[in-house]
Amino acid sequence: MAGAEGRGPRRSRVAFVLVDGIGDVAIPSLGGRTPLEAARAPGLDAVAAAGVAGLMDPVEPGLACGSDTAHLSLLGYDPRVYYRGRGAFESMGAGLAMAPGDIAFKSNFATLDENAGIIVSRRADRHFEEEGPILCAALDGMKLPSFPDYEVRVRYATEHRCGVVVKGPKLSGNISGTDPLKDNRLHLKAEPLDDSEEAKNTAAVVNELSKEITRILVSHPINAKRAAEGKNIANVVLLRGCGIRIEVPAFETKHGLAPCMVAPTKIIAGLGLSLGIDILEAPGATGDYRTLLTSKAKAIAKALSAPMDTPPRVFVPGEDEYKAGRENGYDFGFLHIKAIDDAGHDKAVKLKVRGLEAVDRAIGQLARLLWEAEKAGHYQYFLCVTGDHSTPVEYGDHRLRTCPICNMPVERLCGSHWGGYCAGHTP
Repeated sequence: MAGAEGRGPRRSRVAFVLVDGIGDVAIPSLGGRTPLEAARAPGLDAVAAAGVAGLMDPVEPGLACGSDTAHLSLLGYDPRVYYRGRGAFESMGAGLAMAPGDIAFKSNFATLDENAGIIVSRRADRHFEEEGPILCAALDGMKLPSFPDYEVRVRYATEHRCGVVVKGPKLSGNISGTDPLKDNRLHLKAEPLDDSEEAKNTAAVVNELSKEITRILVSHPINAKRAAEGKNIANVVLLRGCGIRIEVPAFETKHGLAPCMVAPTKIIAGLGLSLGIDILEAPGATGDYRTLLTSKAKAIAKALSAPMDTPPRVFVPGEDEYKAGRENGYDFGFLHIKAIDDAGHDKAVKLKVRGLEAVDRAIGQLARLLWEAEKAGHYQYFLCVTGDHSTPVEYGDHRLRTCPICNMPVERLCGSHWGGYCAGHTP
């Protein structure tokens, strides 16, 4: 498959749509159907009929994988070889630069019963877009009294999440986290997972970090206001997935395709950055229920349709700014959709069905835009639609279920007898 810089007719480009948590099970309230079966999704029906469809295990059979390991595998990187914890992905995606020797955490603002030492709620508030950045600013650059040689960076991600990076000597990613993973369980202390001095030192640093975070948050005016309003206070940051930045061959080197990604969900954006994938700006795309899927579809279609007069804006971690993307466009565009997974975790059946219907409309728009570009330009476009894991609403967490996958040339979806479907989705 030729790269974006090559010459010649009918060069190929790929749009890869990843619907996070798409897999599910039969639900009694839906008449024994899955949310995907219950959704009015003529576009996905057309995709399945026009393409080569099936079921697949993102990593391996019997593994209820996380989004990070699943994405690594789907992008061609064996997580058993390359995975080093999810913390670096979350933190890099949030905008924190990482150097060799740094450690990072995927972190939640949560509610702690200080007297009992119990995590009352692992998510202080899903809608934390205004307060989260303020609390992160209060924590960013904090000092650790017993460890003055260490630097702490904190950056808001999405919803209740933030990225936390620790810089300093003798750090190891081989420690446990402080997150009990379920509500109403004891707040944990970090423990070394091997006998190395680095792991022991890191656990001590992280435990002091956790203690100092709570000290700062308890006295913050935002929490006084939330308490007065009867809301959960955000008086602890749960630290999990301690990791280092992975060292891997760049996606373009490995596959010969110039890649881009639209992923407001920071852990996915950080994973993309780790693989050398350009992260594109998509105004209104938020990585939650309120995301503007049409903006994501337009951003990917534009990047794949180049060359263009105005190149896309590409996120630069650590610099709080964007740079110009490739003028000649990209060969591989990855579009990540998170809201479906959120609905599964929230056990929101109707919300997952409505979300899948919105996904259906966005895929129709993307297919139409790519088909218009194919008719006008030099590229042949292919569309892949799949998921990274199942998040059944009956369980509220990942389960050992396969994911649907479908691949096709866009021409088969829009240019043949399925063309009426694409014609109904105007850009």
